[in-house]
Amino acid sequence: MNKLLRISERNKYEVQDLLPNDDCVNKLALYFQNFADQTRIKILSALSIKSLCVNDLSKILGINQTTISHQLKTLKSQSMVDYRREGKVLIYFIKSSAINEMMLYATKICL
Repeated sequence: MNKLLRISERNKYEVQDLLPNDDCVNKLALYFQNFADQTRIKILSALSIKSLCVNDLSKILGINQTTISHQLKTLKSQSMVDYRREGKVLIYFIKSSAINEMMLYATKICL
């Protein structure tokens, strides 16, 4: 009943040693939740094309500024986006080139 079918006991332990711990799994689950929210995907898609302020994101996406700001706060807390200040305006951008590339790739799949 407990016998492995395709791998040895040694390989079983090798896999188990490389699996993320529960804390890491929780962080990964939170991270990937960002890709399950339509508003956040729209924001990430727009920011993968160009750095934008909240007002411009709101106008482009047709979503109110409060919602955009709230979602940007969530994305920022997950280190997915960051901002730079230009005078009184905050310009948001995708923090990681890997996320940027993934969003551009994912968008191309849909075309």
